[in-house]
Amino acid sequence: MSGSDDLFIREDPIFVNKELLEISHLPEGERIVGRDEEISQLANAVNPAIFGQSPSNVLLYGKTGTGKSLCAKYVSRQLVDTAAEEDVDAAYAYVDCAQDSTETQSVQTIADSVNTGKDDIYIPDKGISTATYYKRLWRILDAHYDVVIIILDEIDKLEDDDILMQLSRAGEAGKIASCKIGVIGISNKIKYKERMDERIKSSLCEREFVFPPYDANQLNNIMSARSDAFRDGVLESSVIPRAAALAAREHGDARKAIDILRYAGEIAQSSGSDTVHEDFVVQARERAETDRFRELISGSTPHSRYVLQALTVLSIDNKNKLTEEVGFRTTRIYEVYEEICRQQGSDPLSLRRVRDLLKEHAFLDIIEQTRHSGGSAEGSYTEHQLLENPDVVQQVLEDTIS
Repeated sequence: MSGSDDLFIREDPIFVNKELLEISHLPEGERIVGRDEEISQLANAVNPAIFGQSPSNVLLYGKTGTGKSLCAKYVSRQLVDTAAEEDVDAAYAYVDCAQDSTETQSVQTIADSVNTGKDDIYIPDKGISTATYYKRLWRILDAHYDVVIIILDEIDKLEDDDILMQLSRAGEAGKIASCKIGVIGISNKIKYKERMDERIKSSLCEREFVFPPYDANQLNNIMSARSDAFRDGVLESSVIPRAAALAAREHGDARKAIDILRYAGEIAQSSGSDTVHEDFVVQARERAETDRFRELISGSTPHSRYVLQALTVLSIDNKNKLTEEVGFRTTRIYEVYEEICRQQGSDPLSLRRVRDLLKEHAFLDIIEQTRHSGGSAEGSYTEHQLLENPDVVQQVLEDTIS
């Protein structure tokens, strides 16, 4: 048996503060790059809260990795600190609606986040009704706070609008007497608002801001601001510019760009290199794309993956033939899906259910659906286009299906 000195590295040769490259890390204000205007607009919208007054409700739109959650958390944290200087009791609660998608899960998370524990108000993980969770939340808010900001990240993943109705009308309905509530909703879908109930839309959508994708210069600055995650001298000078250029060209996503930088460092570690080379960036990009997509489809059903594989097969076939066709009709996808089911020894689902699965993939922004009118002869039909790199999708699906 090897000694412990052979198993563990006592001093990391690449990273000195790897936490700076974690997506969950909330940086200080000076490390938030390229979002000065958005931070200022958001701060202006919630500014009344520092005086104990009602902040504006806000919806933030933009693609993944454009800084929406980061800015919302930062402004909320600064608001709590500034309000304290004005003798105003403020707090904020963060809800990841992709994880807490039901009304009960969301209100439980909010109540647990703001619970001070001073009044023996117990917020269990489960076991009580949604109505009871609300009653305990209202008691906590009125007993301890003048104002609370509630951040609903990926708000479009909520199963329904019930919690939005409760939060936006709590004061008006007499649920709370003294505490003011402000809601910051965050969505990757610019058309999310169109789904909302008109009553909620009127009270919740007071201010709306769109976060554009980052350009190469901004991504370069974002990664440079976190470069002290690495030891001095281990990063080749071309690493960050190359990672920024790749990310800007493909998506403008700061999360992916930071992932690429972190993975490049990990590749240097595993290869025994004491320097992060530019060549590692390309390998890191491929790994980041694969890991991100694997996470995206984790938990999906076998038939959901079979449907996605059918579209992927068609996409790769077209790419190899160098054809210009990018979208495929539902019926064509279904034919390939049936063949995949036969290969897997599984009975295929109905065409209607496959349509539903395709809609679910579109909801996750894995594919894009376009409605076409074929005239009186054909009628209307839907085409589906894979938005992800088909080679990456194929690689992940082979791992999960086989």
